[in-house]
Amino acid sequence: MKSHPLTSHGLQNYIFTSESVSEGHPDKVCDRISDSIVDHFLAHDPQARTAIETAVTTNYVAILGETRGPDSITHAVLEDIARQTIKSIGYEQRGFHWKNAEVNVRVHNQSADIAMGVDAASGKDEGAGDQGIMFGYACTETEALMPAPLHYAHAILRSLAEARHSGAEPGLEPDAKSQITLEYRDGKPVRARSVVVSTQHAEHLSQQDVKNIVRPHVLAVLPEGWMCPENEFYVNPTGRFVIGGPEGDCGLTGRKIIVDTYGGAAPHGGGAFSGKDPTKVDRSAAYAARYLAKNIVAAGYAEKCTIQLSYAIGVSKPLSVYVNTHETGTVPESILVEAATKCMDLSPRGIREHLKLNRPIFARTAAYGHFGRAPEDDGGFSWEKCDLVEPIRQIVG
Repeated sequence: MKSHPLTSHGLQNYIFTSESVSEGHPDKVCDRISDSIVDHFLAHDPQARTAIETAVTTNYVAILGETRGPDSITHAVLEDIARQTIKSIGYEQRGFHWKNAEVNVRVHNQSADIAMGVDAASGKDEGAGDQGIMFGYACTETEALMPAPLHYAHAILRSLAEARHSGAEPGLEPDAKSQITLEYRDGKPVRARSVVVSTQHAEHLSQQDVKNIVRPHVLAVLPEGWMCPENEFYVNPTGRFVIGGPEGDCGLTGRKIIVDTYGGAAPHGGGAFSGKDPTKVDRSAAYAARYLAKNIVAAGYAEKCTIQLSYAIGVSKPLSVYVNTHETGTVPESILVEAATKCMDLSPRGIREHLKLNRPIFARTAAYGHFGRAPEDDGGFSWEKCDLVEPIRQIVG
């Protein structure tokens, strides 16, 4: 098959851009609330089912969806989760306040028809919760085996958020965006051509004040010598960003899917991740695809690797497994397909059990990317481990 145009090995000298948004961006507020609800259900019942969507606007939160879990998780509990999540992000503004916002919960029981297709039964393994395609990607551009533009765009916003939460930069507010354009030479990133950061701020700060706050965070994140020219360093280019968050723009769960994955450097599947329990292959199979792609690259069999998986609702086995190494592979892709399917059970149940996904580990994924993060002691980001490197090598030979 033909390579994806943005990950083709043939294009050697080019520029490429990715963006990120902070935890306080309205869409990310929604992702965080939805995933905090997923975590609460899984903490009380590892087999719980959730499909939660959140919407926010000026001092208003709507929580919608379907669940199956303990009766003790009432609408009042879901409202409290939303308020505590908003508080943890840092919203205590006139137009969006964790204590004063109206929270409207419209959540009901999961469809019995969907449950029948997904649940395991006599002679039938657990099926996929829906049809769909999922992609995973890895490359050697960064130590995290992630595309460099997205990696650095995330890192700038995480640095600013840490300074805001610690009190080191009290003039910063939660809503922020970043965008980085990198120059590639011989297929490798070499420097930033432009950097854009827009961050909500206290009213007393000028545009230059905010630029002075942001600059050291950008310099600390980018490799030495990579900073763009001063006339290509844009901070709050409109001149002012005081009104922000849900007061400035409404938000919805699942509206920043490219930020969540690979920044446009690789394809994205048909569904978002947040709000979904791990029986939903939109989420779990995308994690599995990243896990396999990362281990193939870490094993040294490619500099770039894209994996696609596909499923049908109620069917346990994947309908297809596709591997593309973008002309950087050292072995035939058919062998890597064989290795991927032998070293991991790619049924929905197999993925959940292998990656141990039935745990409250998802709220932390809601901002700064689901991929390229360090595996955590409690099982968070288990799909970022490189523990399949040796099994893949043994199969490939």
